[in-house]
Amino acid sequence: MSAIWFFEDANLFKVLCPHKFKKYKKDHDFDAYRKNDYIYFEEDSANKVYLIENGKVKIGYYAEDGHEVVKAILTRGEIFGEKAILGVNKRTEFAQSVDNKTSICPIGVDTMHGLMRDNQSFSLRIYKFIGLRFRRLERRLQLLLFKDTKTRLLEFLNELKEDYGHCCPDTGDMVIEHPYTQKDIANLIGTSRPTLNIILNELKESNIIDFSRKEIRLKNVA
Repeated sequence: MSAIWFFEDANLFKVLCPHKFKKYKKDHDFDAYRKNDYIYFEEDSANKVYLIENGKVKIGYYAEDGHEVVKAILTRGEIFGEKAILGVNKRTEFAQSVDNKTSICPIGVDTMHGLMRDNQSFSLRIYKFIGLRFRRLERRLQLLLFKDTKTRLLEFLNELKEDYGHCCPDTGDMVIEHPYTQKDIANLIGTSRPTLNIILNELKESNIIDFSRKEIRLKNVA
């Protein structure tokens, strides 16, 4: 139980009472990773779930031709390795640190199962989270197979709007304050960074979006 205090700061886990777990914080050591360090590889044993305290983690796999396919880039407060909760014994993907100061809290599957047994609201939230992630990954793979790059980008911006967006009442714009670099976005939609830049600028010239390093504005959404 020494790691469960971290749920206090993760949006998915606000159903838990923070005061029950805060006392465990000082007793737990986080695992630190540098940029490009692997947390686990494909075929590794799946016996833990991981929570990101700081930094970013890339989830992906390698195709038969050696090409890297990026499924997700996760940030603070998100979990990964969640298939272990469902009884998957081997990893089917890799997890790799994207930042130089990534800090991760590992939690054993047995601990997670015990927590889910003891807290029905928490259990339902976890299963809802897993279902949502599976649906998003399925949708993203469909886009990679059947849609052009511009459509994939617009779909990705729609996802970002749900996760990070808020409406600006003065302008009617949807402001998306997100944690991703342009390289992250290019990886997630299956394109190159130069191609992404071209499309972003085309959308900007058409007054559909405006963007800076950490913010994208969807123009006149209202």
